[in-house]
Amino acid sequence: MEFERVKLDIEGPIGIVTLNHPEVMNAVSAEMLGGLMKALDHVEDPKNGVRCILMTGAGRGFCAGANLQPSSGGPSGARDAGSVLETQYHPLLRRLRELPIPFVTAVNGAAAGVGMSFALMGDLVVCARSAYFLQAFRRIGLIPDGGSTWILPRLIGKARAMELSLLGEKLPAEKALEWGLISRVFDDAELIGKAKELARDLASGPTVALGLIRRLYWESTDNTYEEQLNLERQMQRKAGNSADFAEGVRAFLEKRPAKFKGE
Repeated sequence: MEFERVKLDIEGPIGIVTLNHPEVMNAVSAEMLGGLMKALDHVEDPKNGVRCILMTGAGRGFCAGANLQPSSGGPSGARDAGSVLETQYHPLLRRLRELPIPFVTAVNGAAAGVGMSFALMGDLVVCARSAYFLQAFRRIGLIPDGGSTWILPRLIGKARAMELSLLGEKLPAEKALEWGLISRVFDDAELIGKAKELARDLASGPTVALGLIRRLYWESTDNTYEEQLNLERQMQRKAGNSADFAEGVRAFLEKRPAKFKGE
């Protein structure tokens, strides 16, 4: 299924979203953002049965950041670069945060600028050994965006976040793993296969509970301990009312693997 600069392949319960403008290493344009929104419409349509999303990039990179060509609708053509964020990027980022199903990103090369922000939205971030991250904004006189100033210090601490943003140096996948920024690193040829394995495992799980888990961790960074305890109480009530919980208990008592349906 083709959209503007985005391809969607539905493989059973997995929706594979591919950023698809390899000629510019999948640099983000207004067209691509629109294509991503349309792809998510299909993924979130219950009739398609998607229970996990996998995002990657076409060609030799994940995403080189914003497309700076004036015709792309990116920041280079705007007097107020912040308005582009508000009207085009933020709606997508908020939507990715609120996904009710697990989200895996497979970083197959450079993840620079807002491309790094997209990659780090994954619940599981897996990388090719040759992949790297780059806070490229300083190179063109802009500040980090795409939520990176929120997520980076929470993942790797203020000092390392500052270093990446102020110096604009490449962060190789192995170092990103060492820092706790990503989940796993695979040999380049194995990346997509391994990412699909993880996505299939998540897609066969208790989807309601997995969606609630991702919400809990997103909320936890801003909540007090008491607020988080209360949120856990609310989310556990929802999980406990799911058909998957009933199946999980039955399977446990019958000493067999659970057959979750995502309900």
